[in-house]
This record gives sequence, structure tokens and C-alpha cells, in this order.
Amino acid sequence: MIRLTRPSIEEDDLEAVREVLVSGHLVQGQRVAAFEQSIADYVGAKHSIVVSNCTAALQMALLATGAGPGDMVIVGAYSWPTTANVVELCGAMPVFADIDPETFNLRPDALAETLRRLFRSPNVGQRVKAVIPIHVFGQIADMPELLAVAERYGVPVIEDAACALGASLNGRQAGSWGSMGCFSFHPRKAITTGEGGAIVTDDDQFARHVRALRNHGQDPAGGTPDPFIFPGFNNRMTEFQAALGVTQMAKLDRVIAARRALAAEYDALLDPSLARGGARAPDARHVFQSYVVLLPREAAPQRSSIIAELRERGVETQIGTWHMPLITYYRSRYGYTAGEFPVCDDIAARALTLPLYEGMTPDEQHTVVEELRSCLPAPAAA
Repeated sequence: MIRLTRPSIEEDDLEAVREVLVSGHLVQGQRVAAFEQSIADYVGAKHSIVVSNCTAALQMALLATGAGPGDMVIVGAYSWPTTANVVELCGAMPVFADIDPETFNLRPDALAETLRRLFRSPNVGQRVKAVIPIHVFGQIADMPELLAVAERYGVPVIEDAACALGASLNGRQAGSWGSMGCFSFHPRKAITTGEGGAIVTDDDQFARHVRALRNHGQDPAGGTPDPFIFPGFNNRMTEFQAALGVTQMAKLDRVIAARRALAAEYDALLDPSLARGGARAPDARHVFQSYVVLLPREAAPQRSSIIAELRERGVETQIGTWHMPLITYYRSRYGYTAGEFPVCDDIAARALTLPLYEGMTPDEQHTVVEELRSCLPAPAAA
């Protein structure tokens, strides 16, 4: 089976984890601090706080902005459901906006129209607590334009950079643009700690708040008569995860370079009729958390059967990601229907993720492309 992904785990990773396990010091130690520093240095952020997963990172980032019951948060419509779920888990309401047909990211003009509509009523506008652009599949969103729109309304921006550690735009790293940026270290990402996440920020107060939220509400600066300043979570990362993170960070640029080379090979192999997913802006550096193609529109209804047939032929594929307004919960709760987000409707129906990981061979890529080609329905006669 040519798998969808394989993490780059090597002997130094295994040894780093083994050393921690043998030591018996498994939480809240020097490896966590070292991993945090390596992320902060790489991104160019003042603070990095590592946590149990990116869902926790996004939720705590939102809570740090004050988002709560009755509030609203604007998110791009196309993402893993986490991006909207964390808004609901804070008691707030996600407000979806449509995406760019080339990059699949939140479209600045769609954000502008959404904010304009919400701020027509001051009572509604004051409930908008954040905008969360998503760097879909590792392609950084148009942050200069998105920030300019959000700043006109005084709304903070939190980057969902789960897929995008190492991506950049105009030489500036993903995660470093907004008030906070959140990363994932799930096994499908370029580097992994099994599960895990991180929040980066230059804001001292946001960092302090998140560190307290991560650890039962305990103020990292201490306090009297006790340090527990509000109810918090247990969202800490373990020492052995962080030890793995440190060794993985040392491989990050190498892994990203391999993914970019594999993406370029797919670009060369694929038929022009099979549109490659996610435009590569000349001033942006894509990290290819996934390589996504768009099936021809006439093939979209057969996507599930194409995925099943490819698996039978030894090639693991998957949909791109989810049209969040149309998944069961959000469709039922808010009454969303097809047609409200036309670009997302089209992309979500056609996107197909192909296998991509460091160590994938040219022969495997040729096999993927040939098997995909053979599974596609023949073009309709002219």
C-alpha cells in the first residue's frame, strides 16, 4: 500500500524519547522548554507555548481574546472541523466566509463583506471577537490583505497554521502575522510529536494567559495566597513528546524541501485536465502538508468510489478536507445549505488528496498518477 503519509521517524527520534522515559522525568521539564524555544526561534516569535494538540491551542487562543457565549468568530468555510468546533466550545458562534478558488484560503473580499454586514449593527459588531484564517494544506493565506481588513474593524486575527509550520509569505513565517498563531504536530504534518500543538505570539499578556490556561489556571508568574487565577485545562505536552519535537525540528527544513520536490514531480506528471490544488503564489512558500488535486467536475460524483478503487489498487487517497457549514452539526444548528458558499461547494466536492511524504519514491509517484488516471471516468464525447 502506498500510504497517504508516513512520518519521518529516525533513530535519533527514538533515542530522544527513550532517554526521557528512562529518566522518569516525564512532564514540565527542560525538553518542553527546549521545544518551545526551537519553535519561537524558527517562527521569529517572542513566545511559544506547546500544548497537547492544535485543537487545544486554538481554543485557548480564542479564550485569551475573551471570546465567550454570545460572541462571534469568522472562519474560512473549508477546513478540518476543529477550526469551527473550538469556537462552539468557547460558547461563541462561528460565522463562515467563502474561500479563494485558487488557494482554498479565506478570501479577503469575503471577509470584508462579512465584517461589513455584521458591523452594520453596532450591537452585533461588538460581538465579533476574532478572525481565524486557515493556511489550508500548508499554503499561507493572503495575510497582508486579511490583516488590513480585520484592522479596519479592530478585530484580532488568530492564524490556524496547523498545516503550515515553515510556510512563509514575503519572507515572513506562518504563525507570526496575527495576534497568535497555532500549529499542529499530528502525524500528517511535516513533523510530528504524535499529537501536539503550539501557540506563538509576541504579546506578553496573551502568552501569560495561555500558559495559565494550559496548566489548570496556574499563573506562570506565581502569586499569593495561591497561583490559581482562573479555571484552566490540563493541556500540557509531555517531556517525551517534546523530546521528539526537538529532534523533529532539526529535520523540518529537510522534510519541507522533500515535500516541495515531490509536489513539483506531481505537477509534471499530472494531466492538465486534473487541476492541481492550491495555487503557488510567487511570493509564498508552500510546505505541502497535503498535495491536493481537483477532479474534473464530471468525476466529482464518483469521488468516493474512486477513493475506494484506488485503495483496492494499493493507493491510499482521501478527500481534501471538509465544507464545514455543510457537515451535520453546523447544517442542523444554523440551517446552512448548498449555494451559500459557492466556491467552497465546488472545491469541497472535487478535492482529492494524493500520497505525499518524505521518502516517497519516483516509482511510487508514477504508480499513484497512473492508477488515478485509470480510475477516472472517460471524458464525455464532444
